[in-house]
Amino acid sequence: MSSPTPRTHYRITYVVLCIGVSSFALLQSLVNPVLPTIQDRLRTDQSTVSWVLTAYLLSASVCTPIIGRIGDKVGKQRMLVVALSALATGSLLAALAPSIGVLIVARAIQGIGGGVLPLTFGIIRDEFPRERAAAAVGTTGALVAAGGGVGLMLAGPVVSALGYRWLFWTPMIITVVAAVAAAIVVPSSPDRTPGKINLGTTLLLSAWLVALLLGVSQGSVWGWSSGRILGLLAAAAVLLVVWIVCESRSEQPLVNMAMMRIPTVWTVNLTALLFGIGMYSVFALLPQLLQTPQNTGYGLGLSVTGAGVLLLGQTAGSFIGGILAGRLTARVGSKPQLVAGAGLSALGMLCLTVSHTEPWSVMVGSTLVGLAIGLAFAAMSNLVVQAVPPTQTGVASGMNANIRTIGGALGTALVTTVVTNNMRSDGYPDASGYTHGFLLLAITSALATGVALRVPGTRTNRHSNAPHPPLLRPSQARRAHSDPARETH
Repeated sequence: MSSPTPRTHYRITYVVLCIGVSSFALLQSLVNPVLPTIQDRLRTDQSTVSWVLTAYLLSASVCTPIIGRIGDKVGKQRMLVVALSALATGSLLAALAPSIGVLIVARAIQGIGGGVLPLTFGIIRDEFPRERAAAAVGTTGALVAAGGGVGLMLAGPVVSALGYRWLFWTPMIITVVAAVAAAIVVPSSPDRTPGKINLGTTLLLSAWLVALLLGVSQGSVWGWSSGRILGLLAAAAVLLVVWIVCESRSEQPLVNMAMMRIPTVWTVNLTALLFGIGMYSVFALLPQLLQTPQNTGYGLGLSVTGAGVLLLGQTAGSFIGGILAGRLTARVGSKPQLVAGAGLSALGMLCLTVSHTEPWSVMVGSTLVGLAIGLAFAAMSNLVVQAVPPTQTGVASGMNANIRTIGGALGTALVTTVVTNNMRSDGYPDASGYTHGFLLLAITSALATGVALRVPGTRTNRHSNAPHPPLLRPSQARRAHSDPARETH
């Protein structure tokens, strides 16, 4: 009998995963601070250039859980190569884009790479020793959290020295290296979910996500009371209900509703929604505030580069928080870290509410928020990964990331509306708008803390890879309940 093929050492696999995750994390935020530059170079208007962000948001939101689910079925390593290839292809097209239309298409292709995150978590669970998996998930979460801050910090210097197209050339080079390495080094998945992908529920998931996020992201542009926005939000609500019903009745669901009802999963997902409101909103709000001219009476008048430097504490806090989370999980469990992260976020937002017109106060508040992001991001990822069977890791992680993104879209739109509610004659928001915006984020972070306290406690990760009971659809659960002797295999 031939001996089994040796698998790549998990540390080598992890290096490849970190390269891919880092590239994905950079692309999330590199473009945000330089939209005015792109608008000028490609000779378009503000409304059109905003689609550079919207196209990526829509594509990533739809593709992240779907690719995670496909990875559960056909193999996480195979789909990781696909996701990284999409990131590289989209980056290449964006770097060469001769017009705003081509750039928007390129950003939509990049969004397919959102599946990198759930696939990475799944591969870590498959390949790592049990006692090291939590730390690896925490560090990966730290890379994603810190990557957003690094992108904000690097955008200005890169554009000044090399031009905005290098915002895409650089991640493309990194991603090509990661894709080739993943194809050669990362082992194929040992656990796979049998059956086929449910095309009907996949289309329904895509439809309600697009309707919701398009309505939310364009609300301030088209008008919240416009027929288009109200129609999109109504359609999203109806399609969401139809999707849940169809998934519940499906023999081969894309997203198992029994999994989504696991107490740990739904409480962490709700925390992710509320936490995402603050996390993504502060990424958008602080650079805008810091670059507001000093003659407004509250702005700091910084350049893109200067704003990035001032937010260095946020980036460092995110990375340190994630590293600490991975190390502490085996000692105290992930729930206390999630509660601490949400609480620190509320404290940081409250600091920014009280004072956001001095460099020191912005640095203190943003550093607290960064530390909160690192702790909470890693804890959420660990809690979801631990709570579901190995064959559901990809889709569960993907839905958690997706719900966090939905929270970010909702929060950014809501905070933008609050901040711009009272505009001055010079075209800038009134100072009270930022105060109210940060206060709103402090409230949502406090609510996230309350929900995090409801997450079922997990003391350690010793049993993170222990067998899980099968997830039953409602009809199966009823049959099993009525016939105790019946076993579901």
